[in-house]
Amino acid sequence: MANVTISRGPDESSCRTVSCETGIVLMDVLTGAGVFTESPCGGRGICGKCKVRICPQGDPGSPGTELTEAERSLLKPEEIASGIRLACMTRITGDCLVELPETGKEQRILTDGYLPEFIRDHREGYGIAADIGTTTIAMSLIDLASGKELSTASAVNAQKQYGLDVLSRISFETEHGDNAVHILQKVLVDSCSSLIREVCGSAGVAPDCLKEIVIAANCCMTHMLLGRNATGLGKAPYTPVFTEAQSLPAREIGLKAGPDTVLYCLPQVSAYIGGDIVAGAAVCRLNARTGNVLFIDVGTNGEIVLARNGRLLCCSCAAGPALEGMNISCGMRASEGAVEDVRIGTQAELTTIGGTPPAGLCGSGILAAVRELLKGGYIKKSGAFVALSDQPEPALLRVCGTRREAVLNRSPELVVTQDDVRQVQLAKGAILSGFRVLLREAGIAMEDLDQVIVAGQFGAHLPAESLTGTGILPEELKDRIVYAGNTSRSGACMALLSLEERRNMEALAKEMDYTDLARTADYERIFAGSMKFPAGV
Repeated sequence: MANVTISRGPDESSCRTVSCETGIVLMDVLTGAGVFTESPCGGRGICGKCKVRICPQGDPGSPGTELTEAERSLLKPEEIASGIRLACMTRITGDCLVELPETGKEQRILTDGYLPEFIRDHREGYGIAADIGTTTIAMSLIDLASGKELSTASAVNAQKQYGLDVLSRISFETEHGDNAVHILQKVLVDSCSSLIREVCGSAGVAPDCLKEIVIAANCCMTHMLLGRNATGLGKAPYTPVFTEAQSLPAREIGLKAGPDTVLYCLPQVSAYIGGDIVAGAAVCRLNARTGNVLFIDVGTNGEIVLARNGRLLCCSCAAGPALEGMNISCGMRASEGAVEDVRIGTQAELTTIGGTPPAGLCGSGILAAVRELLKGGYIKKSGAFVALSDQPEPALLRVCGTRREAVLNRSPELVVTQDDVRQVQLAKGAILSGFRVLLREAGIAMEDLDQVIVAGQFGAHLPAESLTGTGILPEELKDRIVYAGNTSRSGACMALLSLEERRNMEALAKEMDYTDLARTADYERIFAGSMKFPAGV
């Protein structure tokens, strides 16, 4: 047996020690102790984000297994020398002190969203409307009689420890079976119960008084919340266990609410167009629009709906976690100190959340950085950095090992690597190819769009110039872009307050015509063409 003492940062005043079998992976030790580290790749040793410092206790020597090749490639020499390891790659061989990185900064999570006029039922009591996303959860307590929002709360989805994208979490279920299904459900239910306590406590309302909880979530999160096996969503033919709206006692899945509280989950369209997008389509009244309107909820998955005179075509593209600051060398969540905008003039000027010194690049920051590097002529249309001899002033590019990278800040050092550019390029290609396929299906051109509606956590903080500057959308659409905020939570509010709106959403889900991009003729060619960046200066 080994004793692992866990400390957050250099302050050991709140240390705790857990016992474990020798040979166990450190990440499993931390998870079992209720301590979570960033793990965008789901513990596969490819993202390099689960860094911890390990110090031996007792007998001298290494308290963990030898460094893996993955760690040697992802960690800097000075990190290795100071005892930094990847929690997912290290097996415990003896007593040790594990120092975790500081996590005092809260992520900025979007809770506000556009809400149209609609007829309300004005019932007595209280209810909760919640948006459960792959990355974040946003929740509101509503007075059912007045429709007034009494309090809000939000949190990072605690399932992140099993991967930042749905495919990583589905892989966890595939590898570990029913036990993984139970674990993922419990983690998500516990997160929701904690937020329920928070919103009720803020308003002085007892959770026992809740009449109903309405959830808008993507198909995978809905399955995992309800404890349904989601492995069918990760392999062809991508079949959900259900797509219909679900209504059941909240206590049945362990939610800490009232004994008679009803849980209602919005309907899904397909494996990758869920209740959150049905909510967004309803909030924006896409089926009642005239003209051509493109709706996109930007996140780890980019869900797109094209409305042409009320006909709704939709698709989903795997944008990946890069646009939320993950899988990026200096990436971080949208919290205090995250770079959210970049300007390159005589030097690189960085704007951070909270106006504090820069700590890393969040999603809008990495997109802004690529936009400016393209505009300045540091990056070619192909996505490759130009030769050092061809770069403009200021000279931001340097060679590190065998690759070029752009240095945005010296202390702390923040860089954009060639791999970072490729991650953004893949996300851009995925989203733009989705646009192009739906437009082709509808028989219209990009310039025929009357409006582009951007929704979601990431989209709300994304300037139009970054969308057009990186080529996700063409420059001529810049003035047609509008922002709708968290339409998923807004749709959940509508469904909570109006049975008519709830029925409308159930009907709307059946009207939305889903296109599987992978089965689309010439999709590989469309995707390859969508990867090209616009020309710089």
